[in-house]
Amino acid sequence: MPPSAHIARAAPGAAIPGTSALPGRDPVIVTRALTRSFPMGDTVIRALQGVDVTICRGEYVAIMGPSGSGKSTLMNIIGCLDRPDSGQYWLNGTPVADLGDTELAALRNREIGFVFQTFNLLARADALHNVELPLIYAGVGRRERAERARVALQQVGLGERMTHRPSELSGGQRQRVAVARALVTRPSLLLADEPTGNLDSATTADILALFDTLHAGGNTIVLVTHESDVAERAERCVRMRDGRIESDTLSLRKGQG
Repeated sequence: MPPSAHIARAAPGAAIPGTSALPGRDPVIVTRALTRSFPMGDTVIRALQGVDVTICRGEYVAIMGPSGSGKSTLMNIIGCLDRPDSGQYWLNGTPVADLGDTELAALRNREIGFVFQTFNLLARADALHNVELPLIYAGVGRRERAERARVALQQVGLGERMTHRPSELSGGQRQRVAVARALVTRPSLLLADEPTGNLDSATTADILALFDTLHAGGNTIVLVTHESDVAERAERCVRMRDGRIESDTLSLRKGQG
């Protein structure tokens, strides 16, 4: 999708229900009455049953729940990888339901940085080239994308590993490359799907500390997990069960007011 593609964006808070109650806070994610169902044989799985959630710029939110709770379905809709059956979703002021597939892909590439459990790195490319990839798709020139990729790798502490391939990096370093790749487009939202699922406990702590640093730097982070200790690192936890939000609470972890 050409970087010049135009996507209409609402003014902050304009025509978005409930955001008037957030004076001075710019909502990045707003969903209202989202539903999503999937046929399975003779039955229908109601994965989402009227989900309302608002996440503002600079928040660090964990979406947590057991298998089948609807968290992965909600993540796919928030990430513009799927569409709801009904309801509304605004991403950084843009009404997502109004977009065609091409516009949706452009919005996703511009506004969201993804971090996955399996890293999804190109095995034959070094760290620098892996981080450059989203900028290649966006049509950014060679010199600018190389510089932005270097800055992103330095940001995640891999300034001395830029020429290493994934096979030459530890699991934690590979995930840091994935985080740098997510950050290089300067997205409105960093969406992490079970980002520590394939890591040992020490490396998990290292990656979660990186997310803490990114959040402290102003990044908006939504982390999807089924692990309580991972969710507790966020400043807010949205718990799901049976396709609905069961609770939405602020964290009481040390250092937060």
